[in-house]
Amino acid sequence: MTRVQNWLSDSVWLIGWAPPWLVSIALIALAVTIALTVHAVLVRIVRHSLSKRDAFWQALIARTRRVTRLAIIVAALGPAVTASPLNEIQSNAARHGLLVLFILLLGWMAMTALDIAAALYLRGFKVDVEDNLLARKHITQVRILRRAVAILVGIVTLALALMTIPGVRQWGVSLLAAGGAASLIVGLALQPLLTNLIAGIQIAVTQPIRIDDAVIVEKEWGNIEEINATYVVVRLWDWRRMVLPLSYFIQTPFQNWTRESAALIGTAMLYVDPAAPVDRLRAKLEEIAKDSPLWDGKVVNLAVTDIRPEVMEIRCLVSARNAPKTFDLRCEVREKMMAFLRDELPEAFPKQRLAIAAEAS
Repeated sequence: MTRVQNWLSDSVWLIGWAPPWLVSIALIALAVTIALTVHAVLVRIVRHSLSKRDAFWQALIARTRRVTRLAIIVAALGPAVTASPLNEIQSNAARHGLLVLFILLLGWMAMTALDIAAALYLRGFKVDVEDNLLARKHITQVRILRRAVAILVGIVTLALALMTIPGVRQWGVSLLAAGGAASLIVGLALQPLLTNLIAGIQIAVTQPIRIDDAVIVEKEWGNIEEINATYVVVRLWDWRRMVLPLSYFIQTPFQNWTRESAALIGTAMLYVDPAAPVDRLRAKLEEIAKDSPLWDGKVVNLAVTDIRPEVMEIRCLVSARNAPKTFDLRCEVREKMMAFLRDELPEAFPKQRLAIAAEAS
C-alpha cells in the first residue's frame, strides 16, 4: 500500500513538472492504448459467442472492424481531452471534432450493415435462370429500398453532424420557426430529389419495372439494367444505354414485355398475295418452330389478320422462354418463311394486277 501511494505521489509530481504538451500526448497515448485493448477484447468475446449461422453479425464484425476500432478510440479520446491541460477553446474544439467524427463513423457503420443485410438477402435469388420473375422482383425491391434507406441514413448522419455546430443549429431552429416561405424555398430546391426518391419507393412497392425487364421506352427496345436512387439505365438492343429519371416510369406510358412472366410470344408479320396457300404457310411455320432450339413448345400459330386489295396480311406467333430468345426466334421465323416463299412459292409474293376488259366482239 505504501508503494502504491509513493508511485501516485511520484506520478503527480511528474505531471506537475512535465510541460502541458507532454501531458496531453501521454493522456492521448493512454486513451488509445486502453481503446485498442477494449476493442480487441470485445471482438474476441463477440466472435466466440456467435455461431456459424450468424452470417450477418460475422460479416458485420469483419467489415467494420477498423471502423469500430476508430469509434472506440474516438470515444476514449473524449475524457482524455477533457483531462488534458488544454485551455477552454482548444478543449471545446477538440471535443467537437471528436463528436462529429463519432457521428460520421456511426453513419458509416449503419451503411455497412445495410449493404450486408441486402447482400445476404439477395444471395438466394439468381437471375441467370429461365424463370427468373421471382428473383427479379426481390432484387428490384431490395436494391431500390436499400438506396432509399442509404439516402435517408446519409441525410440524418449529415444533419446530426451539422447540428453540433451552434450556428447551424440556430439556423435550423429559425428555419423551422419561420416556416412558410423558407420551407417553400427548401421544398422547391429539393423537389427533383424528393420526386425521384418517392418514385423509387413507388416502383419498389408496385413494381411496374424490374431488373432485366424487357421494355419499350421512347420507341426503343431494351432491358432494365440498373435502377438507381434517381434514375434508371435501360440497355438497348444495340448496346446503347438510355438513362431515364425514376419519375418517367410513374408518369409516362411504356411497354413492359415481361411484367408477369419471363416468357414471351413473338410476332412476325408477312405480306403475301391473296392467292397464297395459307395451309402450306401454316405447316411451314410449325416445322420451323419445332426445329428451332429457341422455341419453348407452347405457342405456334399462323392467322390471316387482314386482306387488302393487293396483299394479304399474315401474323405468325411463336413463344420463347425470355425476351432475347423471343427476339431471335422472330428473326429466324421471318428469314426462313421468306426463304420458303422465294424457293417454293414465288407466286405467293404480292403482285400488281391490272384488269383489262375484253372488247365486245
